[in-house]
Amino acid sequence: MPAFTIVGERLLLTFWVGGMWMVGFVVAPTLFHMFPQDRMLAGNIAGQLFTLTSYIGLLCGVLLLLGAAVRAGAGWLSDTRVWTLAVMIAITLVGEFVLAPMMRVLKAGGLPDGSAQLAHFMRLHGIASALFLVNSLLGLGLVAFGLRGGSR
Repeated sequence: MPAFTIVGERLLLTFWVGGMWMVGFVVAPTLFHMFPQDRMLAGNIAGQLFTLTSYIGLLCGVLLLLGAAVRAGAGWLSDTRVWTLAVMIAITLVGEFVLAPMMRVLKAGGLPDGSAQLAHFMRLHGIASALFLVNSLLGLGLVAFGLRGGSR
């Protein structure tokens, strides 16, 4: 495999996973800490950053998945890296195109304290957060163990 391909894959993986960790575990909590009186503003900014991170992840993930599948050849179905990337892409798709739109609709309708809408929003947010954590850990695994190697 040419060195530029290896470097390109490392850069894509770093951009995607590093972005997830930075936005999810540094920037978003910082926003809520800086704007404790305006959680709506902090949430709107964080939401935009998560959307951007999702699109970056989808682009990087698809390119990485194609590269991993080509590299795995006929054995791509048994390659854990291919499946890890596929799961990460699927989680990103669910978060961005299923959960995020549902949360936006609820926010647009208002989230009064103690309302059923707020409770539903919090459930969706909890699911999105859990999926984001799973994705972040899967990405960390790829960073730690690499995109290279055979089936495991």
